[in-house]
Amino acid sequence: MEKTVRFAPLKFVAAAGFAAVPSAGYAADLAVAPEPVDYVRVCDAFGDGFFYLPGTETCLKVGGRIRAEISAQQFGDSPNFWDEDSDISTRFRARGYARFDARTHTEYGLLRTYLSAVFQNQTGTAGDTATIEFGFIQFGGLTAGRAQSVWDYWTGYAFGVFFTDYTDIKQNLFSYTQGFGNGFSATVSLEDGTRRRTNIARLNAAGTSLIAANAYGGHRVPDFVAALRVDQGWGSAQVMGALHHVTYDRSTFQGTADSELGFAIGAGVTVNAPFVTPGAAFLAEAIYTDGASRYGIDSWNGQITDAVVSGNSLETTTTWNFAAGYRQPIFGDWEIALEGGYHQADAALRAYDFAQWGGNATLTWQPVSGFVMGAEVGYQTRDFTRASGLSDGDFWVSTFRVQRTF
Repeated sequence: MEKTVRFAPLKFVAAAGFAAVPSAGYAADLAVAPEPVDYVRVCDAFGDGFFYLPGTETCLKVGGRIRAEISAQQFGDSPNFWDEDSDISTRFRARGYARFDARTHTEYGLLRTYLSAVFQNQTGTAGDTATIEFGFIQFGGLTAGRAQSVWDYWTGYAFGVFFTDYTDIKQNLFSYTQGFGNGFSATVSLEDGTRRRTNIARLNAAGTSLIAANAYGGHRVPDFVAALRVDQGWGSAQVMGALHHVTYDRSTFQGTADSELGFAIGAGVTVNAPFVTPGAAFLAEAIYTDGASRYGIDSWNGQITDAVVSGNSLETTTTWNFAAGYRQPIFGDWEIALEGGYHQADAALRAYDFAQWGGNATLTWQPVSGFVMGAEVGYQTRDFTRASGLSDGDFWVSTFRVQRTF
């Protein structure tokens, strides 16, 4: 139900006071009609915090977030962020979000415009940075602009400060979602393929050493992503697939290798666990990729490839990715979150074969709604093949964060 908050201007109140005083001297002034009262209309059609823009039927919500954190950067086995004098070993970071959400009901469905701008300053970066986190238009089932990739079913329970076992990609896209009722929906999307690229590598001209360089060509064909999803009281699940164009820039290394069509398939499920405690949830996700490695995880070691040039052919890299997570409120205002995963890359040349696994553990405290303090520890281990010439290692990172969302 629409609510109205009324503000009476001071000059209107003053005019009403003078009207109670009988005086012929003020007769001419009293004949002037008072200015209309200003109104601020609260819009509760879309939840708390929305209000009507004056003179329109568009509802606007203005919000944001401030985040401050300190991290002990990657430490453990060398090479890490602690073994060189020039390393940034501890990092301070302050980040601010400004969010604007405008919505209008139309005869065709909801018309929505959403903008989230991010401003950041951190140790080791000269000056401030400003980026667009989200900037999209939704009209009915259509979404156009910078939004979360349709592929990303799970984007983690932890802070995700360094090591992730999932993908969390905000990018330019055009997508369409069709709902079928009872929580079921299907989405198809055309997305910027450059955000999902890793490397294309090959042997040098003499055939004596590996060149770990990015030999991708220009962006010609967007990625095609599709997902089937269900959201119900027990939790949610999603099955997704993607096609990714692996295009080789033959001028980089000289050769005749042609482009390939990479792909990825995956599935994830979240099960609410109120039988443990209200708010608890389990999650599991499995992904297979062929020529589209960054659909499996977005924090691969730099040895990862989408393909390797072998002779005059382009051989795509395959990966297997498994991840799981659990979160649970404890002691009222506290919450724990655990997550981890295993990831394996199999390339045409064994020098680019390796495995990595790890996870994050997070403890947060929310004494006031929207205000969170928390600490996190992340771990990752890497197992390289002997042909790579790289040493295996165990790596750690830790973070303390204070955050307020409003």
